Parts: sequence; structure tokens; C-alpha cells
Amino acid sequence: MSFLRSNDNTLDVIVSGKRAPLAMPARQAAPQRGTLGTAFIGIGASLVVGIRAIYGFSWFVGQWPIYPNPVPALIAWILLIAILVTTFVTARIVGDRLPNWIFGLFLLSLALVIALDFTAIWPLHDIGRHATASLAAAMSLLLVLTLRGTTELLVASGIAGLGIVAAILINSDLSPNNIAPQVTSVAFAVLPVVIGVVLVRGFRRMIQIELDRVLIQSTVSAPRFAVGMLASEELARLDLAAEDLLDSVASGRTPLPLRPKTASVAASLATELRLHLIEGRRETWLYHAVTESEMLGRSVTVTDKGGLAGLLDANQRDGLLAATWLLVSDTAKANAGRTVQIVLGPMAAERDPAAGRKLAVPILVTTTGVTRNRVDPSTWDAIRRVGRYSDSTQNASLRVDIECFVDNPAEL
Repeated sequence: MSFLRSNDNTLDVIVSGKRAPLAMPARQAAPQRGTLGTAFIGIGASLVVGIRAIYGFSWFVGQWPIYPNPVPALIAWILLIAILVTTFVTARIVGDRLPNWIFGLFLLSLALVIALDFTAIWPLHDIGRHATASLAAAMSLLLVLTLRGTTELLVASGIAGLGIVAAILINSDLSPNNIAPQVTSVAFAVLPVVIGVVLVRGFRRMIQIELDRVLIQSTVSAPRFAVGMLASEELARLDLAAEDLLDSVASGRTPLPLRPKTASVAASLATELRLHLIEGRRETWLYHAVTESEMLGRSVTVTDKGGLAGLLDANQRDGLLAATWLLVSDTAKANAGRTVQIVLGPMAAERDPAAGRKLAVPILVTTTGVTRNRVDPSTWDAIRRVGRYSDSTQNASLRVDIECFVDNPAEL
């Protein structure tokens, strides 16, 4: 029956005590996968490579008379043009990932182009001034900038750069008059790839952060206690399994009494459903916003034993969530040791007369790795939307005490 299929993972094991952790959805793409934005970056990189190839070929034609034997250089350019055209067409066909064997063939072909070009200019003893196809070949790694991992591209570019440097040191007679062309040639071969990798990595990180934030923004309008998005997916699977089981019993396909294996699966299903219902009465929007965010989940800790975060209105929730994002969102290196702890409650016994019928919820935000002078000014605007606050420095980190006034649920 369908409720015994192996892909319904929550039904394959007997649940005891604690619900098994939910699998994270496949919303975080692998670093090398292409997106709409990176596809445009790939097209732009291809245009840059094409312009560089035209420039290099023009330089090659101009130097034709001084080549001792221009045939290897001519073969190198014919091979390079074929590689560029083939790779561009293949990249548009294969989509978001270049297969390993095609990437390996691409690298070997570029190495052959570099070898042929060096063979043609070796007797001239001036690699920097006369290298053409080899420099364009090293820069051609930009064609697969969005189709392969950044580490692979940096390693390949580094090997090509070291090869050019080694050829310059062995072959060229370095002097103050020709050192500049040698350095410029190495830079033209390596720097475009390095700059492209940095830009693509920054772009992908920005997109992932924005998608993550948009994904959890829906929690701002959630009820006080509710299941999260991941639990909703799990509940949908459990609901389908329960429907299949009940339908099979009602139609007579599953005879009564149930077989031991089927009864065990049904008990597991009931336990899972009960756990989800219990969690739906104790987990607030803030808990789901943190645990279901791949970025906040690594850096933010929430302590809210009374479920007070659910009393905040939409504007206060949005302000608290925005402030949390601003406190942790930074470069990957700076964010490595940056954490935020949010503690809500306990509520004070006495009430502020100025608050009227509203309740005061104390919120304590403490950080590690965040100094006050590094806090973005918009963070204070977001905190001000939550309530009155005071900030101080504690152990070289930031501490913010917020007094948030919310509607009394007993009077609603």
C-alpha cells in the first residue's frame, strides 16, 4: 500500500519519545548550480572572452612576420576558436552544470593551446611581449565561470598562471625594459578569472541571503502558535498516509484486524500526528523563523518558555526579525564568530501605568562578536519598532534591553 512506501520516511521507523528531525527542503542550491542571474553573468563573461580573443588574434596577425615558425601559433588559434565556440554552445545546451568529462577535455584543450603558442614564440625569448593564444586560453576559463565550482576554477587558473610564470623565468631574459610586459601578461591571464570567481561568489551569497529572508518573512503573519513550513510539508505526507490507510480499511483491501506490521506503521503514524499537534501549541513564529532559516539557525538562539513572541503584532515581529537579520548578516568571515541570543520574559509582576491595558514583554538581546560601533544604524530603527530599548556594552559585545508592549490576550 502507498502508506508503506519507503519515501514516506516518517512511517518507516517507530517514533519513541522525540520526533525525528525533519529533512531540510532542497531550497539551497549547490554552489555551482546556475540561476537566472548567474546565467546572465555567464553570457557577460563569454562576451569578455570573445573580445579578449579578438584582441589577441589581432595582435597575433600583427606579429606574423617576426615568428620564426608561425604554424604552431596558427594551429593554437584555430584550436582555441573551436574550443570557445564549442564550449559556448555546450554551456547553453547542458544547462546549469558542465559534466566532469567535458570540463576535463576543456582543460586539456586549453593546455594544448598554451603549449602550441609557447612553441611558436619560444625562440623569441620574450614570452610577455609575444604570447597571444596562450593568454586568451588562460582567460577562457571565464566561459565555465557559472558551470563549475569556484575552487576548481581557481586551481586551474593558478596552474595556468604558474605555467606562464615558469615559462617566463626559463625563457625570457628579464630586464627593467621587459619586466612590465611579463607581469602584465600574467595578470591578463589570471586576474580576470579570480575577479569573476569573487563576483559570482558574492552574487550567489547575496541571492541566498535574500531568498532565505523572503522564505521566513511569512512567519511575521503567522498565528501565535503554529507549525512551521517544514512541519507543514511533513503533515501533508502524514495526512496522505493516513488517508491511504483509512481508505484501504474502508474498501476492504486491508483486512481487520490489522497485521502486526501494518498496525506498527499505523501506531507510528498516530504518534507522529500527535507530536505535530503538540508542537503546534508551543512553537511560536520566532522559533520557526530561526530554525527554518539556514543563516539565522547557525547564529541565533531563542529562549521563550512562555511563548511570549506570539503576542507581538506584525509590526513588532517585523522589527525584531529585521534587527536580528541586521545583527548577523555580514560577510561570511565576519559572521563566523557572530552570535545573537534572544530571551523573552519573564513578565514583570507590576505593570507600567502608562501602558494602560497592554502587557509589557521584556526582550533581552545579547550578542557575541558584535560591537556597538559596528551596528548598522537601521538596526536601531528596527528595534525601535519593537518597543522602548536601552543598550549597553557587556564583555565587549552589545546588549539591548527592550520593553515591548503587547495587547493582553485575556481581553481580546
